[in-house]
Amino acid sequence: MSDGTPADLFFDAAIGLLQRVREEEAEAITAAGTLLADTVAAGGRLFAFGAGHSSLAAQDVVYRAGGLALMNLLAVPGVVGVDVTPATLGSALERVDGLASAVLDSSPLRAGDALVVISLSGRNALPVEMAQRARTLGVQVIGVTSVAYATQTTSQHSSGTFLKDHCDIVLDSKIAVGDAELTLDTIPAPFAPASTVVTAALMQAVMATTAATLADRGIEPPLLRSGNVDGGHDWNRRVMTEYGDRIFYRH
Repeated sequence: MSDGTPADLFFDAAIGLLQRVREEEAEAITAAGTLLADTVAAGGRLFAFGAGHSSLAAQDVVYRAGGLALMNLLAVPGVVGVDVTPATLGSALERVDGLASAVLDSSPLRAGDALVVISLSGRNALPVEMAQRARTLGVQVIGVTSVAYATQTTSQHSSGTFLKDHCDIVLDSKIAVGDAELTLDTIPAPFAPASTVVTAALMQAVMATTAATLADRGIEPPLLRSGNVDGGHDWNRRVMTEYGDRIFYRH
């Protein structure tokens, strides 16, 4: 590690990754935003899924002030964040074959919908099967993952494939295998993960593209406003009433 405080070095690493994603994934971000806009315009529904810490970026775009009201969280019990006890159970459930299919078959997803699957490694059974099964149902899939894992690690799915192999569009977060940006001679392991920062930014870039694309087509994007500004709740009630059949986090 070179000169600079650990905080400075982490910010430098995160900014560097964000700049790479901005430049190298611009085309994919536009394609993903267009796919979601196409889905909204055609009457489809939007869903996002992530397991463990990958769920944080999915949750960040659901029921969010300034965000699309139509983005729903596809929740798998036991793997949404680290709220399950013990936390290691969530990691174990990601490796269970058949879980994703069971969840999808009992979910509202149907042909014509779009699903964003977020998985840093993209190697576990749950995200691979989630994308694979969703596409057989006629759902379009956007994968957000670090493509590096597919060449530097082994798939944990029975097919030997990764999330990236089952997506209509792939957004590469560029995160190095291991998700730790810093090293110090005095610390025995690399530290300071940046995947949440980068993946959340990728997701918000896609949401912004979706909203602007809808507006360009003369369709008012169904955006939520903060409940902490005057009139916010009234605005949100109107949006949720108008699009109530495509919003599932209210039921």
